[in-house]
Amino acid sequence: MATSQSTPQSSPTATSSVTNTAPAISTTGTAAILLDNMTTGIIALDSGLKITLLNASAEQLLGVSATRAAGRRLAQVVSIPDSLFARLREALEQGQPVNDRHVTLERIGLDPVLVDCAIAPYVNEFGDEGVLIEVNALNRTQRIVRDEALAAQQESVKSLLRGLAHEVKNPLGGLRGAAQLLERQLDDKELVEYTSIIIHEADRLQALIDRLLGPNSRPRREEINIHEVLEHVRKILLVSATNGITIQFDYDPSIPEFLSDRDRLIQVFLNIAGNALNAVKNGGDVIFKTRIVTNHTIAGTLQPLAIKVSINDNGPGVPTNLIDQIFYPMVSGTADGSGLGLSIAQSIMGQLGGLIECESEPGNTQFTVFIPVVFT
Repeated sequence: MATSQSTPQSSPTATSSVTNTAPAISTTGTAAILLDNMTTGIIALDSGLKITLLNASAEQLLGVSATRAAGRRLAQVVSIPDSLFARLREALEQGQPVNDRHVTLERIGLDPVLVDCAIAPYVNEFGDEGVLIEVNALNRTQRIVRDEALAAQQESVKSLLRGLAHEVKNPLGGLRGAAQLLERQLDDKELVEYTSIIIHEADRLQALIDRLLGPNSRPRREEINIHEVLEHVRKILLVSATNGITIQFDYDPSIPEFLSDRDRLIQVFLNIAGNALNAVKNGGDVIFKTRIVTNHTIAGTLQPLAIKVSINDNGPGVPTNLIDQIFYPMVSGTADGSGLGLSIAQSIMGQLGGLIECESEPGNTQFTVFIPVVFT
């Protein structure tokens, strides 16, 4: 079980990526900090189309470190279409910036990514020519828009529920109080039983409203090992898992400890993983996976460091007509579901500064939880 912790290595600075070629731009001090905090990928190539610089976003996009990529041809690091190669040559030969849109990059060991490229020639202080490529992943832009929509959706739901709670709680309290007063005046045990039912149902509705609103106290901040939290959840699931179900893990041991609310994270992962377990109740796989991501936008806020926790199952998937509604309360894809688990989980992650996303198709459903890394 990979739960050991170590402080992650910071992304190599652009200076360390240059080998046998003068740098395209200054890569020390403020320039290096600005480059590594850009959300778009920056790639510098010399006249032979060899890589001289990658910023942190480009490293993450291409799935390779700047140190490893330095001095290698771009085509050796990522498979590029002929159209992009022609654009690069055009920028070098004509000395004019060009664009290439909707380019598919085939990454080694990773899924292909669709990007827009802005290509500009440069001449550095040594007279060496090259090109700079600004790479913007389209799926990233789409995800940011989707995340903002999810956050707005969750805020709308919370406002609606707060109004509903206000309208329901007062008459519900009056109903319960009247039943209690009536109970004291009754001598007939059979009638007392009816008032007890009224009180019990009033309490149940009150509890339902409280659950809909989610935790109302401020989150605690304690040092957490994400793998200890996930293993706790995984062991709970193993108790309930029937024959034919496997619960696997793929952990990144470099993820550091961070500050968050352990109990609330456990509730989030139990809600998500419980759904996954139910989806494969007739046999299948549930996989917990952790990764660290840098310069990641969560609900419109750029997070320098975030933890990505994915919970996958190979069950039948979320019905297509529910995929955009599953984080709304009272929406469930199963006949016996309450429709509260995912809504509450999303509300909790909003309190913790994170977000939950879902992608699903038959045989492959993935819930991804993004947690910003906060240190002491």
